[in-house]
Amino acid sequence: MTRFSRLQIHLHWVTLLLIALVYAAMELRGWFPRSSFAFSAMRTLHYNAGVAVWVLMFIRIGLKHKYKTPAIVPTPPRWQHHLATLTHIVLYVTFLALPLLGIAMMAYGDNEWSLMGLTVSPFVTPDDDTQFLLKDIHETLANLGYVLIALHAGAALFHHYIQRDNTLLRMMPGKSDTSQTH
Repeated sequence: MTRFSRLQIHLHWVTLLLIALVYAAMELRGWFPRSSFAFSAMRTLHYNAGVAVWVLMFIRIGLKHKYKTPAIVPTPPRWQHHLATLTHIVLYVTFLALPLLGIAMMAYGDNEWSLMGLTVSPFVTPDDDTQFLLKDIHETLANLGYVLIALHAGAALFHHYIQRDNTLLRMMPGKSDTSQTH
Protein backbone atom coordinates (compact mmCIF):
# COMPACT_ATOMS: atom_id res chain seq x y z
CA MET A 1 0.00 0.00 0.00
CA THR A 2 1.59 3.27 -1.12
CA ARG A 3 -1.32 5.64 -0.46
CA PHE A 4 -3.96 6.34 2.13
CA SER A 5 -7.41 4.89 1.44
CA ARG A 6 -9.65 6.86 -0.94
CA LEU A 7 -11.96 7.65 1.96
CA GLN A 8 -9.09 9.02 4.06
CA ILE A 9 -7.86 11.09 1.12
CA HIS A 10 -11.28 12.54 0.38
CA LEU A 11 -11.99 13.33 4.03
CA HIS A 12 -8.57 15.00 4.35
CA TRP A 13 -9.37 17.39 1.49
CA VAL A 14 -12.98 17.95 2.59
CA THR A 15 -11.66 18.81 6.06
CA LEU A 16 -9.24 21.29 4.50
CA LEU A 17 -12.07 22.88 2.52
CA LEU A 18 -14.24 23.17 5.64
CA ILE A 19 -11.36 24.63 7.67
CA ALA A 20 -10.82 27.18 4.88
CA LEU A 21 -14.54 28.06 5.08
CA VAL A 22 -14.33 28.42 8.87
CA TYR A 23 -11.38 30.80 8.63
CA ALA A 24 -12.80 32.72 5.65
CA ALA A 25 -16.13 33.22 7.40
CA MET A 26 -14.34 34.37 10.54
CA GLU A 27 -12.24 36.88 8.62
CA LEU A 28 -14.96 38.07 6.23
CA ARG A 29 -17.69 38.69 8.80
CA GLY A 30 -15.69 41.68 10.03
CA TRP A 31 -16.29 43.38 6.68
CA PHE A 32 -20.03 43.65 7.37
CA PRO A 33 -22.09 45.57 9.92
CA ARG A 34 -23.03 43.39 12.89
CA SER A 35 -26.74 43.77 12.20
CA SER A 36 -26.48 42.78 8.52
CA PHE A 37 -27.63 39.55 6.90
CA ALA A 38 -24.10 39.03 5.50
CA PHE A 39 -22.57 39.19 9.00
CA SER A 40 -25.14 36.72 10.30
CA ALA A 41 -24.55 34.40 7.33
CA MET A 42 -20.76 34.46 7.88
CA ARG A 43 -21.24 33.75 11.58
CA THR A 44 -23.59 30.83 10.85
CA LEU A 45 -21.19 29.45 8.24
CA HIS A 46 -18.36 29.71 10.78
CA TYR A 47 -20.34 27.75 13.40
CA ASN A 48 -21.67 25.07 11.07
CA ALA A 49 -18.41 24.46 9.21
CA GLY A 50 -16.57 24.36 12.56
CA VAL A 51 -18.87 21.68 13.92
CA ALA A 52 -18.58 19.75 10.63
CA VAL A 53 -14.77 19.83 11.01
CA TRP A 54 -15.18 18.51 14.56
CA VAL A 55 -17.29 15.58 13.34
CA LEU A 56 -14.90 14.81 10.46
CA MET A 57 -11.90 14.82 12.79
CA PHE A 58 -13.47 12.00 14.83
CA ILE A 59 -14.24 10.04 11.67
CA ARG A 60 -10.66 10.56 10.50
CA ILE A 61 -9.29 9.34 13.83
CA GLY A 62 -11.40 6.19 13.48
CA LEU A 63 -10.13 5.63 9.94
CA LYS A 64 -6.55 6.22 11.07
CA HIS A 65 -6.98 3.27 13.42
CA LYS A 66 -8.74 1.14 10.82
CA TYR A 67 -6.17 1.52 8.01
CA LYS A 68 -2.43 1.11 8.16
CA THR A 69 -0.49 4.28 7.41
CA PRO A 70 1.42 3.86 4.14
CA ALA A 71 5.17 4.03 4.42
CA ILE A 72 7.12 7.07 3.30
CA VAL A 73 9.59 6.08 0.59
CA PRO A 74 12.45 6.70 0.92
CA THR A 75 12.23 6.58 4.70
CA PRO A 76 12.88 9.97 6.30
CA PRO A 77 15.05 10.42 9.39
CA ARG A 78 13.51 9.29 12.67
CA TRP A 79 13.39 12.88 14.03
CA GLN A 80 11.18 13.90 11.08
CA HIS A 81 8.80 11.04 11.82
CA HIS A 82 8.54 12.09 15.49
CA LEU A 83 8.03 15.74 14.56
CA ALA A 84 5.33 14.78 12.04
CA THR A 85 3.56 12.66 14.66
CA LEU A 86 3.66 15.50 17.18
CA THR A 87 2.40 18.01 14.58
CA HIS A 88 -0.49 15.72 13.61
CA ILE A 89 -1.47 15.26 17.25
CA VAL A 90 -1.46 19.02 17.81
CA LEU A 91 -3.46 19.55 14.59
CA TYR A 92 -6.11 17.03 15.67
CA VAL A 93 -6.31 18.38 19.22
CA THR A 94 -6.57 21.95 17.91
CA PHE A 95 -9.37 21.23 15.45
CA LEU A 96 -11.23 19.11 18.01
CA ALA A 97 -10.91 21.77 20.74
CA LEU A 98 -11.81 24.85 18.67
CA PRO A 99 -15.48 23.96 18.05
CA LEU A 100 -15.96 22.93 21.69
CA LEU A 101 -14.48 26.22 22.88
CA GLY A 102 -16.68 28.10 20.41
CA ILE A 103 -19.83 26.34 21.60
CA ALA A 104 -18.94 26.93 25.25
CA MET A 105 -18.17 30.58 24.48
CA MET A 106 -21.60 31.00 22.87
CA ALA A 107 -23.33 29.31 25.79
CA TYR A 108 -21.60 31.36 28.48
CA GLY A 109 -22.32 34.51 26.47
CA ASP A 110 -26.06 33.89 26.74
CA ASN A 111 -26.24 33.76 22.95
CA GLU A 112 -28.85 31.87 20.97
CA TRP A 113 -27.40 30.54 17.73
CA SER A 114 -28.14 28.27 14.83
CA LEU A 115 -26.46 24.92 14.20
CA MET A 116 -27.40 23.06 11.04
CA GLY A 117 -30.69 24.98 10.96
CA LEU A 118 -31.60 24.23 14.58
CA THR A 119 -31.71 26.98 17.18
CA VAL A 120 -29.43 26.30 20.13
CA SER A 121 -30.34 28.11 23.32
CA PRO A 122 -27.81 28.80 26.08
CA PHE A 123 -27.46 25.71 28.27
CA VAL A 124 -25.28 27.08 31.09
CA THR A 125 -25.58 30.05 33.41
CA PRO A 126 -24.23 33.05 31.48
CA ASP A 127 -20.92 34.37 32.76
CA ASP A 128 -19.14 37.21 30.98
CA ASP A 129 -15.75 36.44 32.57
CA THR A 130 -15.89 32.81 31.46
CA GLN A 131 -17.10 33.83 28.00
CA PHE A 132 -14.22 36.28 27.55
CA LEU A 133 -11.67 33.72 28.79
CA LEU A 134 -13.04 31.10 26.38
CA LYS A 135 -13.02 33.67 23.57
CA ASP A 136 -9.35 34.48 24.23
CA ILE A 137 -8.42 30.79 24.25
CA HIS A 138 -10.52 30.12 21.13
CA GLU A 139 -8.93 33.01 19.22
CA THR A 140 -5.40 32.11 20.34
CA LEU A 141 -5.90 28.49 19.32
CA ALA A 142 -7.42 29.60 15.99
CA ASN A 143 -4.31 31.71 15.34
CA LEU A 144 -2.15 28.70 16.21
CA GLY A 145 -4.23 26.82 13.61
CA TYR A 146 -2.87 29.12 10.90
CA VAL A 147 0.68 28.22 11.95
CA LEU A 148 -0.07 24.49 12.13
CA ILE A 149 -1.71 24.47 8.70
CA ALA A 150 1.28 26.32 7.23
CA LEU A 151 3.72 23.86 8.87
CA HIS A 152 1.70 20.88 7.66
CA ALA A 153 1.50 22.14 4.06
CA GLY A 154 5.10 23.35 4.11
CA ALA A 155 6.33 19.97 5.34
CA ALA A 156 4.39 18.18 2.59
CA LEU A 157 5.93 20.45 -0.04
CA PHE A 158 9.40 20.07 1.53
CA HIS A 159 9.07 16.29 1.35
CA HIS A 160 7.83 16.44 -2.24
CA TYR A 161 10.25 18.96 -3.74
CA ILE A 162 13.35 18.77 -1.51
CA GLN A 163 13.43 15.26 -0.10
CA ARG A 164 11.64 13.85 -3.14
CA ASP A 165 9.75 11.19 -1.23
CA ASN A 166 6.12 10.09 -1.50
CA THR A 167 4.76 11.94 1.57
CA LEU A 168 2.52 14.27 -0.45
CA LEU A 169 1.60 11.69 -3.08
CA ARG A 170 0.19 9.35 -0.39
CA MET A 171 -2.59 11.90 0.26
CA MET A 172 -3.29 13.13 -3.28
CA PRO A 173 -6.65 12.31 -4.88
CA GLY A 174 -6.63 10.32 -8.06
CA LYS A 175 -6.19 6.76 -9.10
CA SER A 176 -6.03 4.58 -6.02
CA ASP A 177 -3.93 1.51 -5.36
CA THR A 178 -5.67 -1.67 -6.46
CA SER A 179 -5.08 -3.16 -2.99
CA GLN A 180 -7.42 -0.62 -1.40
CA THR A 181 -11.16 -1.04 -1.28
CA HIS A 182 -12.24 2.32 0.17
